[in-house]
Amino acid sequence: MTSTVPESFPPRACPFHGDASITEPGPMTKVTLRSGQEVWAASRHADVRTVLTDPAFSANRANPDFPNPTGRRFQQDRGLKPSLITLDPPEHGPARRAVLGEFTVKRLAALRPRVQEIVDAHLDAMLAHESRTADLVEALAQPVPSLVICEQLGVPYDDHEFFQSRSRTLLSRKAAAGDVRAAADELRAYMDKLVGEKEPTPTDDLIGRQIAKHRAEGTYDRDALVSLAVLLLVAGHETTANMISLGTLALLQEPEQLALLKADPSRTPAAVEELLRQFTIAEFVTSRVAVADTEVGGVTVKAGEGVLTLGNAANHDPAVFAEPDRLDVTRGARNHIAFGYGAHQCLGQNLARVELRIVFDSLFARVPTLRVDVPVSDLPFKDDATIYGLHSLPVSW
Repeated sequence: MTSTVPESFPPRACPFHGDASITEPGPMTKVTLRSGQEVWAASRHADVRTVLTDPAFSANRANPDFPNPTGRRFQQDRGLKPSLITLDPPEHGPARRAVLGEFTVKRLAALRPRVQEIVDAHLDAMLAHESRTADLVEALAQPVPSLVICEQLGVPYDDHEFFQSRSRTLLSRKAAAGDVRAAADELRAYMDKLVGEKEPTPTDDLIGRQIAKHRAEGTYDRDALVSLAVLLLVAGHETTANMISLGTLALLQEPEQLALLKADPSRTPAAVEELLRQFTIAEFVTSRVAVADTEVGGVTVKAGEGVLTLGNAANHDPAVFAEPDRLDVTRGARNHIAFGYGAHQCLGQNLARVELRIVFDSLFARVPTLRVDVPVSDLPFKDDATIYGLHSLPVSW
């Protein structure tokens, strides 16, 4: 059976679930992308995990057969080093290990007080509004992770409007290919200049430490570091920002679930996992292309065939998650794949968890009367972006 992914991506059937056309977990199915490319869609939890761990599948987006839901294709056609998320073994392992030390439990524990300071400062500013109203995206969800990742990387936060606007274009499903390429080029040029400024005297931040580390090992590659820094900057603020706004909305829509967190903040870690599972905002990021014939879910995927890994459908698979469409902050299921799975699982996942836990605990403790000012149906969801979220969230208290 073959179905078609429409030219214009449909909104999620429910804001809290997957795209209307391909949301239910089921057998491996052929779908036709807007470009006309026919690929497999893996929607069951087990099938998605198989695709993300089987060496027969490649993450190389330069492969012309790689599934591309947006219809745009960006190959490494100018001699630029590929991003970490596009590398396959044997290159991927050493590249990932080189930066993994920046995201250790010890380093993140040391970061917690600073994240708390950032959250408190933004809540102070929000609560100072005489109108007792705010756009939660603008007041909290966007600036907190942006400032955190800027400080971690060593990127000047004063430049946040520049990189946030380019990130929005880069992640847009509707932007013209030329605009997306221009945004990517501008981000890369910005980061290349910043890395160059740090090279004479490496600073005590992720970029500076990577310069010093690789120089000491004789493996320094400026282009590769620029690619990594752009990836971390974009992913580090876009994903967590969207989860803050969506998670806040979901909890406000479920007062009984929110009451459980207010009564016992020790439940927040489990609630964060449940919200990550429920939204799975990076729906298509982990897709793959087969480089050898292999079997998945009872069908043979041939070399050269692409596979869309539908993480949101997989995270609502009733074979794995009982009553998957119900938000249950006590579920505590860490077997979701909102951060991907296998060797390419998100580097910054534990940083995201730290930020989300601190934000939700602080927000609902300090603003117990928080409420959304418009019906959910009137909210501007990011149906036009490859990372799902909210463009704005009007609230009052």
